[in-house]
Amino acid sequence: MKKPRDAWCGLLAAVAIGVVLSPLEVVAASFACPPGLPPGVSCGDKDPTAAKAGAYAVDPSHAGIVARVSHLGYSYSIFRFGKVKGELTWDPARPAASKLQVTVDTASIETNVPKFAEELAGDKFLKSTAFPEATFVSTAFRRTGATHGEVDGRFTLMGKTAPVTFKVDLVGAGAGFGKPRMGVHATTWLAPKAFGLPAFFTTPIELVVDTEFERQP
Repeated sequence: MKKPRDAWCGLLAAVAIGVVLSPLEVVAASFACPPGLPPGVSCGDKDPTAAKAGAYAVDPSHAGIVARVSHLGYSYSIFRFGKVKGELTWDPARPAASKLQVTVDTASIETNVPKFAEELAGDKFLKSTAFPEATFVSTAFRRTGATHGEVDGRFTLMGKTAPVTFKVDLVGAGAGFGKPRMGVHATTWLAPKAFGLPAFFTTPIELVVDTEFERQP
C-alpha cells in the first residue's frame, strides 16, 4: 500500500502534467484511427483544412450539452441536455463570415438524482413548459489559432437574452460516414442572475458543448 506522502506526490505529478497538456491535447496525441473500418467510414483528423466550407447541421446522435453547477462549494453537479439541433454556415477562408444557430430542448435535462430532472424542468427552475427552448445565435467568429477560436453570440434562456462567448476547439474533421463532418469542443460561463435563475445559484455556471456537424447537400 502506498504511503500518504507517496499518494500526494502522485496526485501533484498528475496535476503538473495536466497543466502542461490539456485533455484535448492528450486525446489528439494518443488517438489513432482503428484498422478494419467499414467501407465509406473514415476517422476525423485535427486538420483545419479538412473542415470544408458549406452548410452543416448538428448531428443529434453525436451532440451533448453539459451544465456544470457548483454543489454548495463541495463539487460540481453535472446536468446533461439530450435534445439539441442547430445549423452552421462555415467558411474557413473567411471565418468572420460564418454563422451558427443552436436550439436546446430545456425539458431534456438529465441527472442521476432520482426525479430531480423533472424538478429542474419545472416552474421552480427552467420553466420548460413556458420556455421550452434555449437558443444561441452567433454574432461573430474569431480564429485564435489553427484549430482554436471564439464565437460571440446571444444566448436566450427563459425569455432573457445576454451576450456570451464560447471558446471553441476543433476536435476533428474529415469525410465522415455518408457525409463530411467536423467535431468541436466548446465552453462558456453563464451568469445565473442574467437569465432569471433562482438566487440558489450564486456562482457562474459552466456550459460545455461537444458536438459533431454533418455537411448538408
